[in-house]
Amino acid sequence: MIVTVTLNPAVDKTCRADRLAVGEVNRMRKTLSEAGGKGVNVAKILRKFHLPVAATGFLGGYSGRMIEESMMRLGVECRFTRIQGETRTNMNFVGDDGLVTELLEPGPVISEKELSSFIKEFEYCMEQCELMVFSGSIPKGVPEDIYGQLIAACKREGIRTVLDASGEALKLGIKAAPYMIKPNKKELEYLAGKKLDSKEAIIQEAKGLAAQGINKVVVSMGEQGLLYVDREQVIFEEAKRVKAVNTVGCGDTAVAALCMSELNGEPADVAMKKASALAAANAATAGSAEIVMSTYLDLL
Repeated sequence: MIVTVTLNPAVDKTCRADRLAVGEVNRMRKTLSEAGGKGVNVAKILRKFHLPVAATGFLGGYSGRMIEESMMRLGVECRFTRIQGETRTNMNFVGDDGLVTELLEPGPVISEKELSSFIKEFEYCMEQCELMVFSGSIPKGVPEDIYGQLIAACKREGIRTVLDASGEALKLGIKAAPYMIKPNKKELEYLAGKKLDSKEAIIQEAKGLAAQGINKVVVSMGEQGLLYVDREQVIFEEAKRVKAVNTVGCGDTAVAALCMSELNGEPADVAMKKASALAAANAATAGSAEIVMSTYLDLL
């Protein structure tokens, strides 16, 4: 089983209009609300391929119930910790001009008791898990090095881990040397503490991370493609060309593809082709972490 950890999930609300005008009244032409948060998105894609997957993290209030019910309908085993606070809602404004503007709420504050309950659920999930995916931001009340702590616990049990986070959560998490990480270019620059203006600079930074004990480093570079680095090889996979409808969730979709390839024992070049095709299929749909299987297979 694959387990996804989403400490700060969200209801993703996608709003469509001709354009988004700052300081003016914006009337949306269409809206769509769906379960979201990076780890939740990974779980949604994995279930598209009928893989056994469990999801854990924190959920609260009406938004939390909506997410849990949505995941259960997909056949995800829900091991979320219920909290007093309200799960956040994220707004994605998609304009006909192709611009996507995201408004991300900070999320609830987690109490010590709620954190303790989550740790118990997490320990249960480890008992049935082959691959653990840690994705997204960390809510208030949870220590910034939580990913590092959880990754270290997984490593003691021989469980492979994937980390897809940003900022200090990523910086502190990689100190535990997860099996795989998937930063985007901006996140890699944060780790480097400088701009990475060329593909060679990105490769060198990724090689440095691999040298620190991270088995696989995958850098998502948007429309430029995906870069894979380990201690023996470098692979670049160009992005598949599609008419982008909504790019939210493309990185999460790539993570799901990488997880499936990892469990199937597929070589890195095959894994990258599948991740690129699946991410492009996601970009071609209106929802986040939503694909049309025929589109994915055509791209592949």
